[in-house]
Amino acid sequence: MINEKLIVAGFGGQGVMLMGQLLSYCATTRNINTLWFPSYGPETRGGTANCSVTISDAYVNSPVISTPDSIIIMNKPSLAKFQPKLKAGGNCFINSSLVVDIDFRDDVTLYKVPANELALELGNLKVANMVMLGAYLKVTGLFSNDEVLAVLKQKFTGAKAKLIDINKKALELGQQAVAS
Repeated sequence: MINEKLIVAGFGGQGVMLMGQLLSYCATTRNINTLWFPSYGPETRGGTANCSVTISDAYVNSPVISTPDSIIIMNKPSLAKFQPKLKAGGNCFINSSLVVDIDFRDDVTLYKVPANELALELGNLKVANMVMLGAYLKVTGLFSNDEVLAVLKQKFTGAKAKLIDINKKALELGQQAVAS
């Protein structure tokens, strides 16, 4: 039975919304119930941004997630806001490139992923979100890389089609970062 409640949070421009959309689109492709709910700060770039994603075999009747199963945190302010809401035993994925010197809860599983550094290894900081998504997918097993890439191929057309390969590599690096 699938019933995953996720909050993805960071600064605007970090690809937070894309991560949530990709997961929802993957669920839709598999005919799994899903709801993606974006929330933006007033700024276009550099402001806060987060989205809630629910993926469930059961009907999803509310976009509000008060106690997420997992959180993907791209920056320090987002950790302060969403870590207290994470359920005990939940998964906390942090971009350890930007989130440092923080006290973490000891009742959750913490995954530190140096997303910015790994993205820079690929030559493009903008794929840090895909590094984080790869880590999340490796731990949860929710969707395969092939499913995510199929959705990306639908979304990234025209000039953006050339970005598919680097996004694939970023997913793989994220998965390697949390491999035991």
